[in-house]
Amino acid sequence: MTSRLTDKFGRDITYLRLSVTDRCDLRCTYCMAENMTFLPRKDLLTLEELDELCSAFVARGVRKIRLTGGEPLVRKGLVGLIENLSRHLETGALDEITLTTNGTQLAKHAEALKSAGVERINLSLDSLDREVFHKLTRRDAIDQVMSGIEAALRAGLKIKINTVALKNSNATEISSIMEWAHSLGMDMTLIEVMPMGDIGEDRFDQYLPLTEVRENLEAKYTLIDTPLKTGGPARYVKIEETGGVLGFISPLTNNFCAGCNRVRVTCTGQIYMCLGQSDKVDLRAAIRSENPDDALTAALDRAMIYKPKSHDFKIDKPGAAPSVPRHMSLTGG
Repeated sequence: MTSRLTDKFGRDITYLRLSVTDRCDLRCTYCMAENMTFLPRKDLLTLEELDELCSAFVARGVRKIRLTGGEPLVRKGLVGLIENLSRHLETGALDEITLTTNGTQLAKHAEALKSAGVERINLSLDSLDREVFHKLTRRDAIDQVMSGIEAALRAGLKIKINTVALKNSNATEISSIMEWAHSLGMDMTLIEVMPMGDIGEDRFDQYLPLTEVRENLEAKYTLIDTPLKTGGPARYVKIEETGGVLGFISPLTNNFCAGCNRVRVTCTGQIYMCLGQSDKVDLRAAIRSENPDDALTAALDRAMIYKPKSHDFKIDKPGAAPSVPRHMSLTGG
C-alpha cells in the first residue's frame, strides 16, 4: 500500500488544489495584467490525465480536492471530469470536490455541478458596485456573476464569497458586502492581496492588512471567534448582528503555515508545495512516462522533501518586485 503524503515537518497533505486552466474571462488588477499570454492548449494536461493525477493523490491520503483556474468553468469538459472523480466520493476515499469560480459562467453550469457531486463552491467577488467591479476586473460582468449566484443557490449549492481586501478600491465596501452575503445565507472570507506576478500595478498601494479591517469591523459588529475549520487557512468568526460567518486569510499579517495541509498543481502538471515559493516537481513527465504509477509515486515523494516550512510573502515598501514571479492564475487561487 502506498504511504500517505507527509512532509519533513510532519504535516499530512490531505488537500489538493488543482488548476485546470490558466485562462480567465476576467482580468482582476491584483491577479493579472490586462494583456496576458496564456499557455498553449497542448501544454495542458488532458482531462484523463487530470483524473489520473487526482486519483493518485486520493490513493496517498488526500481527502479534499478543489478545482481552480484561472477560471475553471472556461475549461471544456470540467463537469465530466467532476462526474468521473465523484467515484471517489461514492467509495468514501474522498470527502469533497469543490471549486473556486468568479461566477461569470456559473448560471450555465450550476445544476450540472450539483448533479456531478459538488456541494459547495467559493465565489470570488470584490465589489457589489458596478463601476468598482468593472475597474477591478476590467470587465463589465457583474450581472453575469449575480445571475450565477442566483442559479447556484437555486441548485442547492452552498456558496462562500471570497473578497480580496484592497486599500483604495473596496475598503469602505467590505461591511456591506458581508451583510449582503449573510442575508442570502452565504458565508464570506476576506483575503489579503498576495505579491504574485507582475501585474503592472504596485501592490503596496493595494495592500490592506486584515488586522486593520478587523478593527474597523469590531467598531460596528460583535465578532465571536469560532473553532470552525474548512480545510484551508482561514480563521473564522461569527457576526452576532448578521448571524453569518466571516473568515480571515492573512498570509502577511498572520502567518498560518504551521498547519499547512495542502499542495497546488498547475494545469501543466507542476506541483508547487507552497503558494509563496517557487520550488516545483514535474508530475506531467511522470504521468507520460513508461511506468506512470511508479514515476508518480517517486515524484510525489520527492515533492514532500521540498515542501518548505513557510512562505516568503512580503509587502513592505513601494515598488518592490513580487515575492513570487508567477501569476496567481497559473497556480490557482
